[in-house]
Amino acid sequence: MTDTPRGTLPRPTARSSLKRHQIRTAYLFLLLPLAFFVIVRFLPTFLALRMSLFDWNILKEQQPFVGLDNYRQLLQDAKFGQALRNTALYTVLGVPLQIALGLVIALLLGRIQALRGLYRAVYFAPYVTPVVAAAWVWQWLFSPQFGPVNTLLDLAGLPPQEFLTSPRQALPTTVALVVWQNLGFQVVLFLAGLAAIPRTYYEAAEIDGATGWQAFRRITWPLLNPTIVFSVVTGTIAYLQLFTQVVNLNFTDQGGPLGSTLTVALYIYQMAFGRFSMGYASAITVVLFGIILLITVIQLKFLTRRYDA
Repeated sequence: MTDTPRGTLPRPTARSSLKRHQIRTAYLFLLLPLAFFVIVRFLPTFLALRMSLFDWNILKEQQPFVGLDNYRQLLQDAKFGQALRNTALYTVLGVPLQIALGLVIALLLGRIQALRGLYRAVYFAPYVTPVVAAAWVWQWLFSPQFGPVNTLLDLAGLPPQEFLTSPRQALPTTVALVVWQNLGFQVVLFLAGLAAIPRTYYEAAEIDGATGWQAFRRITWPLLNPTIVFSVVTGTIAYLQLFTQVVNLNFTDQGGPLGSTLTVALYIYQMAFGRFSMGYASAITVVLFGIILLITVIQLKFLTRRYDA
């Protein structure tokens, strides 16, 4: 073994220098997207928080400081309470439904061989369809007077339904649209999660005499936990911010009959660009941000399963 010549940098030091150079390069490449994220995400959040402390109306010359008055007004705002309840109902109905359907369809697609790509494309097509276009088609389908759905019900001898014009049916109809649009994304997620599970686990379970349900309960479900957590968290955030489908399903009556489809995001829009009350709309935005953050933290804490090495 030869000694390192004098004046020559030892190999470990050279590796450390290379590693530091790689780290600096990585941070340099991350700087631009990080700056974009701070400007687009964090900065508007802080500006909304500041604006919520003012009586900020773009039609007024003065924007007086009101402190927490906008937040106190929220506690007495019945329409905000209705929007909050509707948003919670959207989330409670939509998230479990789209996850359950996505998992079942993914399991079924994993068993077929013929035309597998075609089936996947069919399920994924609604997800890449423009939301506005899908909402307008959905509005026509469920029109009480001219919709083909009521025509089919009449042919089957069933009474016609009011759907989007009914305070009791408008919200479930909207949930059906959102679930239909997001189903393809859920299917793709679960197909990827299922493909990542080694087949040797199922072969060993089959040798041990495990039934299909036992294999699903002991192998598939636990190993799909990261996919399920991601699906639950992203789905919940999407439903809590639901806006486009609600607006375009009933464009002439945003929020549906008697406010039955009103969401918090739509109420923010109405306050900000309908009444130009930017301060009050910002207060609602801050509250919605807090709700989403709290629910996300709780979901990540209680849904994520940790396995000991």
